[in-house]
Amino acid sequence: MMRTKRGWFAFPYMIWMALFVVIPIVIMLVYSLTVPVETAEGEVLRGSLENFTGMTQYLSVFGRSFWLALIATVICLAIGYPVAYLMSREGPGFQRVVMALIMLPMWMNFLLRTYSWMAILENNGLLNQLFQKLGVIALYNRLTGSDIDHFQMIRTSGAVVLGMVYNYLPFMILPIYTVLTKLDRRLIEAAEDLGANASTVFRRVTLPLSVSGVVSGVTMVFVPAVSTFALSRLLGGGTQMMLGDLIENQFLGGAYNPHLGAAISMVMMVIVVICMLVMNHFGDGEGEAVML
Repeated sequence: MMRTKRGWFAFPYMIWMALFVVIPIVIMLVYSLTVPVETAEGEVLRGSLENFTGMTQYLSVFGRSFWLALIATVICLAIGYPVAYLMSREGPGFQRVVMALIMLPMWMNFLLRTYSWMAILENNGLLNQLFQKLGVIALYNRLTGSDIDHFQMIRTSGAVVLGMVYNYLPFMILPIYTVLTKLDRRLIEAAEDLGANASTVFRRVTLPLSVSGVVSGVTMVFVPAVSTFALSRLLGGGTQMMLGDLIENQFLGGAYNPHLGAAISMVMMVIVVICMLVMNHFGDGEGEAVML
């Protein structure tokens, strides 16, 4: 009886999920499987797979989105794991200070952070002005025989990846840090008592036991990175179109075609879900292997 009463507390959440998750997905699915057809009675929707077959012309956008998201995820992992590891080995006071520094940029609006990077990376931005005053650009011109007055940093793939890493790095650090701080120190002490050196302890004990945090971090970085559109539009200058830009253009841009946009959204959602399932399965398998 008590369990039945507690079940009622989930009812508002179920309504929320139905209104703002399930129903929109169903609407997008209907849009993706239909095309508008003009008839004597007016425009009607006809079932068709034309939207899915027509998106083959955007395979380069799919490839660019997943490639840049993968690069950003790898960089975040390469930076985030050492930071999380060092944090977990320090005292509570140091951890609080570093955590505040990591979270502080997140208190600022996402677009404001991106506009700040635009001011830094512009052709006449802060970084290029610094290079000019330090003589770096003049030195580059002498070594290469070129005649440039700035380095092209904005409107490039590198700028987009930089924006992804800057904005999503905390989502890599936090889950790894959480897992590392909860590791049983007795396992590490036991490995050291058995003669394992620091590198062996990290490779055979710490790293395998932190796989679940790594998988969570990779998922939390890769999923928003592959679907971003503000970063690619602002830092990429429209020259690095990604899936988010493509979908937005189908719904709000000049190439208005919400049916094609819905189909692209559904395909992207399926691919992302598959990636998440694969990564979660990999994490579970690693955890079981360690326990054995």
